[in-house]
Amino acid sequence: MTESNRAVLQAIEYHLPEARITNDALAEQFPEWTPARIHEIVGVDQRHVAASDECASDLAVAAATKLFASGRASPADIDYVIHCTQAPDYFLPTTACVIQNRLGLPRHCGAVDINLGCSGYVYGLGLAKGLIESEQANRVLFLTADTYSKYLNRRDKSVRSVLADGAAATLLTSDASVTGGRLAGPFVYGTDGRGASNLIVPAGGMRQAYDPNAPVQIDDSGNERTANNLYMNGAEIFAFTLREVPAVISRVLSAKGLSVDDVDLFVPHQANAFVLAHLQRKLRIPPERFVIDMADCGNTGSSTIAIALRRAMARGAIRAGMRVMLVGFGVGYSWGATLLEWI
Repeated sequence: MTESNRAVLQAIEYHLPEARITNDALAEQFPEWTPARIHEIVGVDQRHVAASDECASDLAVAAATKLFASGRASPADIDYVIHCTQAPDYFLPTTACVIQNRLGLPRHCGAVDINLGCSGYVYGLGLAKGLIESEQANRVLFLTADTYSKYLNRRDKSVRSVLADGAAATLLTSDASVTGGRLAGPFVYGTDGRGASNLIVPAGGMRQAYDPNAPVQIDDSGNERTANNLYMNGAEIFAFTLREVPAVISRVLSAKGLSVDDVDLFVPHQANAFVLAHLQRKLRIPPERFVIDMADCGNTGSSTIAIALRRAMARGAIRAGMRVMLVGFGVGYSWGATLLEWI
């Protein structure tokens, strides 16, 4: 591998659906909460939600269209598309194939879906790096898109307060002359399927069929859901996060012979502001070097890192010579982290 075919993150664009759910609207439905209390708990003021006839792929196509409109690349330039989603259009065909046609990407373009949530952005970047640096592709379009709102029970405030819909399009290239983030690595991953039941939509797949007559369950906090809805064990997810995220960050730093002080900016998955604040304090990272940016869009799953990174780039928080660490963690359990070096 030469310097000329190292993978570089060249551009990011994102798209959020038009409809929004504000804290005022949630407080009206759940009078035991106030808008201020919701913000205090999760750090979110509004979340964007897809329309009933709007799929995750529609959001992905909109984000990609915005990226092409920026002039960084054209559809004809793309020779591989990776689509990360937990809300595919169909059981089959692969949604990435549908997106290839909708965007007018070349027929020689590779296309694949990956089913990951909160860790998906790091995993997708790792796959794109492998494709580029093994000379299988020169320009990879990496799409992240989810519509978690479609899995939520309207009466479950524990997840409706934080989860949201959105998509991002990331352009990866072998062109070392561009300005962007070189995927320096290492890419460090982790998986623990013992935690699968703590963040899950039990019904709707092959293991347990969707049941239109599924009984409603009510937990101790009054949240309602059926087996067709998303369930999150908040306490277990919190414990998992505080256990594994510092460890994976340490593994990345150790592999490079670096310390926390050598990283200029940390961009974690935007799970919720309460969890992120605990992580920031536990890791002893100054707030100005630890991105928490989700108040106006919520937790969009695999797109949160991309959105937060794009916003940091737009406000000039990332400059040439900086090291940026990305950390994804959540459903699976699955987690991963890596370093980008800005050029």
